[in-house]
Amino acid sequence: MERSLALGNMTRVQEFVLLGLSTSPETREVLFAAFLTLYLLTLLENALIVFLVCSHTELHEPMYFFLGNLSCLEMCYVSVTMPSLLAGLWTGPCHVPLPACMTQLFFFIALICTECALLASMACDRYVAICRPLHYPLLMRPQVCLGLAGTSWLGGLLVSVVKTACIASLSYCGPNVLNHFFCDVSPLLNLSCTHVALTELVDFLSAIVILWGSLLVAIASYVAIARAVLRMPSAAARRKAFSTCASHLVVVGIFYSATLFIYARPSRMEAMDLNKVLSVTYTVATPMCNPVIYCLRNREVQAAFRRTLRGS
Repeated sequence: MERSLALGNMTRVQEFVLLGLSTSPETREVLFAAFLTLYLLTLLENALIVFLVCSHTELHEPMYFFLGNLSCLEMCYVSVTMPSLLAGLWTGPCHVPLPACMTQLFFFIALICTECALLASMACDRYVAICRPLHYPLLMRPQVCLGLAGTSWLGGLLVSVVKTACIASLSYCGPNVLNHFFCDVSPLLNLSCTHVALTELVDFLSAIVILWGSLLVAIASYVAIARAVLRMPSAAARRKAFSTCASHLVVVGIFYSATLFIYARPSRMEAMDLNKVLSVTYTVATPMCNPVIYCLRNREVQAAFRRTLRGS
């Protein structure tokens, strides 16, 4: 099962074995069909959002600019982890070469960090729109939006370079079995045969800064929005605003709850089935729900979609 390369008195793992989401043949067939459907649906939803935002001038606004970025990210994000999940359900435990494993880890970390930053940017955009509407055209002008989006993507890449380099520099001497459906941080740290204290510290600090930092920005924005909504004179307007914010908070809450539980810990943790289930929530469920929550329930997006269907 394990191929290795002589490295002094040790052996270095050249590939990892991903156990996948399930080891039961009967369960794997059902799960494969379900997750393949979810994968295709997620790609279709997010591709539709990107197309509508790009092709309709009335959607060329800061909010839809960030939503288009989020949809692009979700298509990339789900395409990083879903192929290995589907391969494990189709064939059973699959062998992944070490370079491919580190490549998957790099893109996964980059995209999850970018998503945190984008969600915080979107919360700030809604705060300015609701709490400071007269200053909105100035504060959220195109240069600012491009800067926020660009910083989110670039920041995710830089963090991923550092974290992936630390993990790739570790020695893996065996065993090489990962109880997961993709190459994730904690399972890899569990298999390292060298001292991992520095890598754990880098991973923990980056998780604290990125996850908690972006979460606090989002919470502060929505608290300010809630205060502004409570001061609205119209009860109907308050209900509509709270309904929209509640939907956003559900998605943000699910995403951050799972990621904080798994990544914001000061030490490596044992891979468990619970971790795989939680990973499904933010690698599969969130990318599928985000287009519905943020876009497809929006009247302007619905109107643009109807005009597209009519060919006008």
